[in-house]
Amino acid sequence: MRKWTPLIAVCLGTFLLLVDVTIVVVALPSIATSLSASPHDLAWVLDGYALALAALLLGAGALADRYGRRVTYIIGLLIFGVSSLLCALAPGVPALIAARALQGAGGAAMFATTVAILNVTYRGRDRGVAFGVWGAVNGAATAAGPLVGGLLTEHFGWRWIFLVNLPVCVVAVWFTLRTVTESRSPSSSRFDVLGTVTFTLGATAAVYGLIRAADDGWTSAVVLGALALGLAGFAMFVLVERRSAAPMLDLGLFRRPAFSGMIVAAFLCQAAAFAYLPYTTTWLQRDLGHGPVDAGLLGALPMSGAALLVGGFAGRHLQRVRPWIAISAGLILIVAGDLAQSVVGAGSGAAVLIPGLVLVGLGVGVVLPVLSSAVLAEVPPERSGMAGGALNTFRQLGFAFGVAIFGTVFSQQNAYTEGLSGAVTLAAVFALVAALTVVATSWLRAGQRVKIG
Repeated sequence: MRKWTPLIAVCLGTFLLLVDVTIVVVALPSIATSLSASPHDLAWVLDGYALALAALLLGAGALADRYGRRVTYIIGLLIFGVSSLLCALAPGVPALIAARALQGAGGAAMFATTVAILNVTYRGRDRGVAFGVWGAVNGAATAAGPLVGGLLTEHFGWRWIFLVNLPVCVVAVWFTLRTVTESRSPSSSRFDVLGTVTFTLGATAAVYGLIRAADDGWTSAVVLGALALGLAGFAMFVLVERRSAAPMLDLGLFRRPAFSGMIVAAFLCQAAAFAYLPYTTTWLQRDLGHGPVDAGLLGALPMSGAALLVGGFAGRHLQRVRPWIAISAGLILIVAGDLAQSVVGAGSGAAVLIPGLVLVGLGVGVVLPVLSSAVLAEVPPERSGMAGGALNTFRQLGFAFGVAIFGTVFSQQNAYTEGLSGAVTLAAVFALVAALTVVATSWLRAGQRVKIG
């Protein structure tokens, strides 16, 4: 049992940081009443966390490689715990938004190190089990956010969605201190300050533009300006990294077809599997009249339960399958699940979503653990923090991209059910493109090996 305690430490932190992406969804009406928040304020309560998480992940991964993954993970847990307390005590909307952004910073330090810690802790068959469980927790946490938020909001009040984090943070720190071994990259001679600044600028501006696009439209000056600034930041980042002797992200990794394909798949998978869930929860409450608990159960339990089932029982076996086969098969399950949900109509009840959510959960349970271990297999061990940070960064950017795109779909429809049907149909397209990308890049990689041979 002792050998699995590092996995427990990592999974506790992972569950916390991903639950908090969506846990506030069902609590937003209560927050609005309590703090007299406007719809714009509520959007930033939700998105401020996601923005900080996405923008800081890569920099946090570089810091972890340089100064140690264990210490970075613990610092992230401590920041997350303190900021959760600040969220719970927030007297007004500005304080709550600022605390949520600080939460995202702590979450970035945690998320950037989890994959690397598992990679250096486990070997062989144990690594397959570890990544299977971790991947299941990923899928379950993102989907379970509305459920946990609904239970706490309805029975205890919205502030408890943040207070509940405190004891979990304490337990995670205790497990980490006792069982996780420190690791770092011996080649990380200095921290890439300029690369961190330019990437954070690009990611922050791009995510901000995506978030605002759902409300302001893609042609508004604010959205276009933010997206242009994001592209400029990313362009500066590429120039800086190409000239740097110790880059935060080795751009040479993207010359490996399999690595690039899996990063693209991670981006699209997050949009296809999770980004429509806030809209699903809103439909269950606003149109069907379900309370926060019911909406969380109906919108989250089928997916999270299926993801946990696959990760818990099939993780070890999935690692024996060629990664491109397992990942593309899981993505096809997500395609089927999204299409199954697209039949929702004006007279539909909540049950119409359940078969599709189960299929998506099964697909997520297959894709996430294999994707993570496959990405790490493509890079040298000393680059594991960098690769893990890149993978999780693109996952969070994919979530923000999906939320923005689906928000545009909803704004173009007269009925909410039409918007939901259109969103999950588009999500199926994202998952299909991801599957085709994985297959194509795996074939390209095989072709390169044949030429080399």
